[in-house]
Amino acid sequence: MDAIVKMLEKHQPFFEKISRNIYLQAIKDGFLGCMPIVLTSSIFLLIATLPGVVGIALPQPLLDWCNKLYNFTMGVMGIMVAGTTAKNFTASMNRRMPAGKVLNDGSTMVAAQCSMLLLAVTQFSTKFNGSELSVFDCTSMGTRGLFSAYIAAFITVWVYKFCVSRDLTIKLPKEVPGAIAQNFRDIIPFGGAVIICGIIDVVVRNLMGVPFSELLIKLLSPLFTAAETYPGLILIQAATAFFWFIGVHGPSIVQPGIDPIRLANQAENLQVLLAGGHPAHSLTFNMSLVGEFGGTGATFIVPLLLILFMKSKQLKAVGKASIVPVAFAVNEPLLFGAPMILNPYMLIPFVAAGCVNVSVAKFFIDNVGMNGFSFVVPWATPAPIGIFITTNFQLIALVFVAIIILLDAIIYLPFLKAYDKLLCDQEAERAAELGLESDGAASTPAPVIEPTAAAADSKPAAEQPEPAADASAKKDVDGLKVLVLCAGAGTSAMLANAIKEGAAQTGENIASSAGAYGQHTAIMDQYDVIVLAPQVRSYYNDMKADTDRLGIKLLAPRGKEYIDLTRDPAGAIKWLRENLD
Repeated sequence: MDAIVKMLEKHQPFFEKISRNIYLQAIKDGFLGCMPIVLTSSIFLLIATLPGVVGIALPQPLLDWCNKLYNFTMGVMGIMVAGTTAKNFTASMNRRMPAGKVLNDGSTMVAAQCSMLLLAVTQFSTKFNGSELSVFDCTSMGTRGLFSAYIAAFITVWVYKFCVSRDLTIKLPKEVPGAIAQNFRDIIPFGGAVIICGIIDVVVRNLMGVPFSELLIKLLSPLFTAAETYPGLILIQAATAFFWFIGVHGPSIVQPGIDPIRLANQAENLQVLLAGGHPAHSLTFNMSLVGEFGGTGATFIVPLLLILFMKSKQLKAVGKASIVPVAFAVNEPLLFGAPMILNPYMLIPFVAAGCVNVSVAKFFIDNVGMNGFSFVVPWATPAPIGIFITTNFQLIALVFVAIIILLDAIIYLPFLKAYDKLLCDQEAERAAELGLESDGAASTPAPVIEPTAAAADSKPAAEQPEPAADASAKKDVDGLKVLVLCAGAGTSAMLANAIKEGAAQTGENIASSAGAYGQHTAIMDQYDVIVLAPQVRSYYNDMKADTDRLGIKLLAPRGKEYIDLTRDPAGAIKWLRENLD
């Protein structure tokens, strides 16, 4: 097992390079920027459908209103994702632009949305009440058009980069106000992006007889079909857990490529459910509730196992500290506290549990009559509750939840017991060295396997780049504004709350906020300090270029250090003070 872990560590830089790919980052961050659309539209659907489950008939005008709100939010998500993806891709591209040349992210956002419409939407004429009308086919404006959205975003930003880098812009006299001059500078790249996507649209429609969005779905349908088989679901889940195990945020690598089909399948499930049928798609957006039951690695039951069955004081303490966060899918305290990341004892259960869960879910959907997931619930919804809701409140879903909890416990328990024995032996040895009585669990914690990969850090400490001195480093700790960033604003909230509590305890004037990496660019200049959680530490170098430019202090604590700070508010303030000295 140690040899396997060493091999994984050796290749960690390669996996980190994948996770930092600017295209994957843009897709992930662009989609994350549209999550309010997904969640809000689901609320309206629940309002329209939930009363019917218990036999309550809502007034038809109210149902029509809820459906309209859904159609004008989720129904145009593809257009919005084109804009947010282009905006985030522009931010990454600007870091690579020559000095003094900057792409206008507002303009690229609008150009990408227009280009996406050209690639995905069909316009035709029809007669209504004796009049001829021009009609848009809205089918591909939503999740069905996500591939077109990504292509449009990337083409747009590259066209802007080409034009701006070569000064292919309309220049006005310097007396013209900057805002007006910028609009004229954007005319050529904007027109270029739209024309290129328009040409692609004409070529595809004339050669294939379908819009570009339908072409991609047609070409990739064998891949999507394969992904919804048992091997496909297992491969997706295993890859997600594997990347997290070596310290790279797995969902950031795996999910961007399958999000379009997951959302399209979930939307199709919903339509089938509303029509009274059986939603049969298993590869859906909220399948993550099953594969990542309690967080990546399906760790929902693990804290309880640590509390009830482990003898090591270290593992019992981790179980007590992580049981509540893990219930809400924030399992970093467990991943870094036990630790599970790069812990050879945990590799097999960490990967296997989620794979077993998705296999059982597919079996229940295909053979037992459980509905495929139809509604979208927030990622932090406790998994048993989320599964019950998104299967339209089926009792069989509760049976399914009980079964996977039992299976996950069976998978994890032998490996936890083996690791527990190792820690107990280490704790006993330490107790003997200190001349203390020991019943197999020492009064002091055993040495913890240092989760180096959890910090997404492949270099030895001596080789790590020291943060450059900047203006904010000279500021006193009082009056600071601190922004903590992680992948989904869950782990970051833990440290942000600890800093708030520590500031209240010590009487220092420190304000802290939590956010998701990728959604920080518009607000980061409002903060004095930015802290990267371990799961996004691999973005350190990209982030450093932005923080140095703005005079912001950038901090990136390692995995276990980060978790310790979340549990020690006063210590978090002391840590800030020391790093700003």
